[in-house]
Amino acid sequence: MRILLLGSTGFLGGHTAEQLRALPGVRLLVGGRSESADVRLDLTGAPDVLAEAIHAAAPAVVVNCVGAVAGSAVRLADVNARGPAALCEALRDAAPGARLVHLGSAAEYGPTPIGEPVAEDAPTRPQSPYGATKLAGTVAVAASGLDAVVLRVFNPVGPGASAASLPGRLAAELRRVGEEGTVRVGDLSAHRDFVDVRDVAAAAVRAATAAGPLPPVLNIGSGRASRVREVADGLVRAAGFRGMLEETGGGSERSAAVSWQCADVAAAGTALGWRPERTLAESLTDLWDAAAAPARAGAR
Repeated sequence: MRILLLGSTGFLGGHTAEQLRALPGVRLLVGGRSESADVRLDLTGAPDVLAEAIHAAAPAVVVNCVGAVAGSAVRLADVNARGPAALCEALRDAAPGARLVHLGSAAEYGPTPIGEPVAEDAPTRPQSPYGATKLAGTVAVAASGLDAVVLRVFNPVGPGASAASLPGRLAAELRRVGEEGTVRVGDLSAHRDFVDVRDVAAAAVRAATAAGPLPPVLNIGSGRASRVREVADGLVRAAGFRGMLEETGGGSERSAAVSWQCADVAAAGTALGWRPERTLAESLTDLWDAAAAPARAGAR
């Protein structure tokens, strides 16, 4: 099976690539703009050039982990909305029988009732350009007529977490200040569904290799709402931090608009035979160990 993976250098894509490479009978093709890519392509480039690259690759499956989480609204729209739409158009022209696995985001939902896990048929009311552009990408994929599924990923955490995320940013700050420094954070009272990045990758692999059609959208989360403060406390414990963690307030606009979010993951269990396996404590310990490894290596 020839599987074309886009976004392999990112947090989610890197872990997905690792798991795809371990599958017997799979030839993994890495697509991207880098000269080292197996398939040179750019989702924001000319559609006909993209179609030519996909035709030459002849994939049975395309897994799209490309996404922008920060930047201007124009940049977010280009990557998160236009990119998936262009990919779908190219697949219809060049590989109409290929399956598309696209990674969406829980930010597409927006506010949800406190205490109620959100299912795939819930209203989508994104509160930010990021969520709105991710939703536009999901709509493009769902309306494409392709054999396609969107994995709506909640809050991924684990080794290699980006500094654009709170866990990654906090781990980097704890490493910077040392064991007895002071770390300032914003409001930690919101609840989020944190899911291990390796569990997300496992869901992508299952979606890529599942027989038969899949639902258009599947939630990928832990199925548990955790207070963001639990993430901070878990990283503090993993780091052996003895300094001051100051919650100075002034949290993000998204935390104020979406105070509670949790995934209903029953549909992914039915369609993929998938379930989250790692606890939040495991994810945070492994995140810290990975973040601290360069410092330990430099100390030798």
